[in-house]
Amino acid sequence: MSEQVGIITWINGPVVRARGSRHVSMLELVEVGEERLVGEVIGLDGDIITAQVYEETSGMRTGAPIFGTGLPLSVELGPGLLKSIFDGVQRPLPLIEMQSGSFIGRGMRLDPLYRKDRWRFTPRCKEGDSVIGGQIFGVVMETETFEHHIMVPPDLSGTLTWVVEEGEYTIEEPIARLKVGKEEKELTMLQRWPVRRYRPYKSRLGSTTPLITGQRILDTFFPVAKGGAAGIPGPFGSGKTVTQHSIAKWADAEVIVYIGCGERGNEMTEVLQEFPHLVDPRSGRPLMERTVLIANTSNMPVAAREASIYTGITIAEYYRDMGYHVALMADSTSRWAEALREVSGRLEEMPVEEGYPAYLAGRLAEFYERAGYVETVNGDYGSVSIVGAVSPPGGDFSEPVTQHTKRFIRCFWALDKSLASARHFPAIHWLDSYSEYLEDVAGWWREKVGVDWLRMRNHAMEILSEEARLSQIVKLVGPDALPDEERLILETARLLREGFLQQNAMDTVDAYSSVEKQIKMLDLILHFHERALRVVKRRAPVSVIHNLPVVDTLIRMKSAVSNEEQEKLDEIRKQIDEQMSQLDSEYR
Repeated sequence: MSEQVGIITWINGPVVRARGSRHVSMLELVEVGEERLVGEVIGLDGDIITAQVYEETSGMRTGAPIFGTGLPLSVELGPGLLKSIFDGVQRPLPLIEMQSGSFIGRGMRLDPLYRKDRWRFTPRCKEGDSVIGGQIFGVVMETETFEHHIMVPPDLSGTLTWVVEEGEYTIEEPIARLKVGKEEKELTMLQRWPVRRYRPYKSRLGSTTPLITGQRILDTFFPVAKGGAAGIPGPFGSGKTVTQHSIAKWADAEVIVYIGCGERGNEMTEVLQEFPHLVDPRSGRPLMERTVLIANTSNMPVAAREASIYTGITIAEYYRDMGYHVALMADSTSRWAEALREVSGRLEEMPVEEGYPAYLAGRLAEFYERAGYVETVNGDYGSVSIVGAVSPPGGDFSEPVTQHTKRFIRCFWALDKSLASARHFPAIHWLDSYSEYLEDVAGWWREKVGVDWLRMRNHAMEILSEEARLSQIVKLVGPDALPDEERLILETARLLREGFLQQNAMDTVDAYSSVEKQIKMLDLILHFHERALRVVKRRAPVSVIHNLPVVDTLIRMKSAVSNEEQEKLDEIRKQIDEQMSQLDSEYR
């Protein structure tokens, strides 16, 4: 039971100060005011307690009490997380809507996980077994296709003195007893974990497996490894959210955690309305059956926006510890940084670049460093991959959040407003983006796909880079001043841009490309370039090559050939050879 630890003496938006007990801890969960609003201690100075409140503080007065709980801000972990929609401090939004309508009532408390559901528990350990923290001792089918592993809490180890028989239990009913030293502790399916503390693992591993997203520009040109971190910076309207939706739908991760952090309410509403109706392409079941949504929009309390990132990453680590691969989408870390800036300003801290606090870089590092491919304490392998959107004002990539983010990620997908305006989606600019995972995942491509992917990818990038240089000359003197070999580079670059890099998320065929289809498409375009180069050296004009029927076929193949019809791509290769051979004979 919480007890009063102080009296509020100062209120500034979501930040309050109270004079009271010295027996309060940093980052302790507190209840503020008569309505017992949720808050967290963020500063201690003698008997002065500073707390940030995760709910609206309007109407609060000095002299109101503040209560301590003795616990850190934590999330509930257990069966029932999947298919759920929470706010930034893990309050269940659908249940809140049923009780208070469209807006969250102040001081409203509801358990994040429903207590009355009964789950069929199958034990994996027996009485007398020695277990360590994080070890799986039973399983529950959380959805029809997803097996939820019930683990010993990470900070407990000992000998099981009793385990229930297989049957249906609630998340609060005891399912085992664990002897820890001289004590005996009851284990349930429900765990709590502090959000600002990372969950332990046995060892961190380098990842050599790419996170396959089905997006050609990402998988083929700028891959991110499982357990890696990627950033998507871009101005308003350039497609950050749609790109993250596509990754959430198609990525080969078993669990998706989507954090809508400070985005506009109408945009988050679309996510909440769309996700329950999306179909998982791998199982044919609703995508929500392997998704957790955290919605903390820009009109919700600003302090809760800061907490939402940690709530999401803790849930992701929980599923990673079961041996699953998790993809976490944070949209957007800029709004999270703005929440840090607002709270910092109300604390009257000294600002640095553009008003952000001096610890912005440290907080970003704490977040992105929780990504990783690990060996769990149970001996399984799991990963958390983070894809964080960044919304730089005016698309200025030199602003602090973008610059600091680049220090802690190894994959940078730069969205370009001019590409978006030209209806080129995804609007990821191939010259401003980069991936440092290329060498790491090259071996996977050789083993799984059987091609020298890195050589082909680098060749295509050389053509696109050369096109950028030649485009400057064309603007000055026109294309006719270029020799035919350089005009061919412009033509091949056009094929790469329109036939490969562009991808329609709304097209049933083009929305997802398997890696086999991606590499065959790239190989066809490069093969076309090599054959055309031979013909051009025989003095054939590029205009003749441009007018070949196979050129239109190459541009349309992304939507004309499905992932299951790759033999059609072999037919296109024959068409290239036939039409180029005919030109070859004409200009011999």
